[in-house]
Amino acid sequence: MDLSRFSLQGKVALITGGSRGIGEATALAFAQAGADVAVTARKVPELEAAADKIKNLGRKSLAIPANVRYMNELQDIVDAVVEEFGTIDILVNNAGMGLKMPAIEVDEKAWDAVIDLNLKSVFFLSQAAARVMRVHGGGKIINVASADAFKPDYHLASYSISKAAVVMLTKSLAIEWAEYNIRVNAVAPGAIRTRILESKFAAVPGAEEEAMRRPLGIGEPDDIAGIMVYLASDASRYATGQTFIVDGGELLR
Repeated sequence: MDLSRFSLQGKVALITGGSRGIGEATALAFAQAGADVAVTARKVPELEAAADKIKNLGRKSLAIPANVRYMNELQDIVDAVVEEFGTIDILVNNAGMGLKMPAIEVDEKAWDAVIDLNLKSVFFLSQAAARVMRVHGGGKIINVASADAFKPDYHLASYSISKAAVVMLTKSLAIEWAEYNIRVNAVAPGAIRTRILESKFAAVPGAEEEAMRRPLGIGEPDDIAGIMVYLASDASRYATGQTFIVDGGELLR
């Protein structure tokens, strides 16, 4: 096998939620594989720090402060990347949130907050990026789902529902956009040690001990970066519409 197919040399990637956790790890892995990377997030200091790390790896980077929950910002994000780099070859829809509360207490505002970020923004940012990719001969879209798409987590109904919908969104876009040479896949992480997970551990007694009972324990953001590089590269050219579960064996239990 020609391992150069894993290279991202000359590619341009856009990553939402790219300032920390899985998003930042993916951005740095893409840069190490040769891509120029645009990252977007809400908090400017963290965003600029991530962009600086990419530049320190010898790649071009662009920090775009934005909140992808707001539909009027999505086209501006895509336009900024195209203006800076000329195209978008790879989109990673990583930004997301979970709201822990009993389903019987979820109101419309809470529901909309989760669905707008985890699902609606994924669809419409993918649409905006695909219009660019179609003109330039194709591209790769990678959506971040969750192991919770396949098993509901207690008091995380809106989150689990949104991530299950991302799995179907991935399939739907993949079958429609194959004719444009656009591959659409998803990654479903399990318990990855991020700030969100750490806050859950702090708030829920025994949560960390329970997470450690998974066959491979708790993962790190870098454990997701490898599958991201594969899906972004030519090595995965025959994969589309798939959700790759990277959960340390969580769903085996």
